[in-house]
Amino acid sequence: MADRSARWTQATVYPDMWVDPDDDPRNTDGPSPEGELATLQDYLADYRMTLRMKCEGLDAEQLARRSVPPSTMSLLGLVRHLAEVERDWRNWISDGEPLPKLYGRRDADFEDAVAEQTVVDGAYSDLEREQAATDAALAEHPDLGRRVGKNRIAIRELLVHRIEEYARHCGHADLLRECVDGRVGQ
Repeated sequence: MADRSARWTQATVYPDMWVDPDDDPRNTDGPSPEGELATLQDYLADYRMTLRMKCEGLDAEQLARRSVPPSTMSLLGLVRHLAEVERDWRNWISDGEPLPKLYGRRDADFEDAVAEQTVVDGAYSDLEREQAATDAALAEHPDLGRRVGKNRIAIRELLVHRIEEYARHCGHADLLRECVDGRVGQ
């Protein structure tokens, strides 16, 4: 990649961070959450916010850029993929017929992440809607040990898996963003 962007950050106190700690919306001065469920939900919320922060300030072309060839992964593809997996997690909870894939065929979440503003807007709308629907479905099961769905998955396992999925993809987002415009992760 001969046209690499120079590394940069908006942080001034710690130049290797995304933002200064005082400006980081994920930092709170209050006590940590009480209880396992609240802690899991807090971690999930932070990773969701991190993904949005990694995409912030980019145009449709930058979001759709596959900056680590030969991978089809892009920041826009990650947003679409996470909308797709949020929908799929509801299938794990359900005893009924599975919901159809959000973007149709397998891997369309990445392959069809094209540099069009309508695709970007749709991806963010899809992600918000699917997150809210999965959150609502899980709210019906406050007992983390309860096993649900055809495969009898524990609610705790599903919540931890969601955190793992977002955390892993936030790591990808760090590298993708740095390749797009040099912005370093935190």
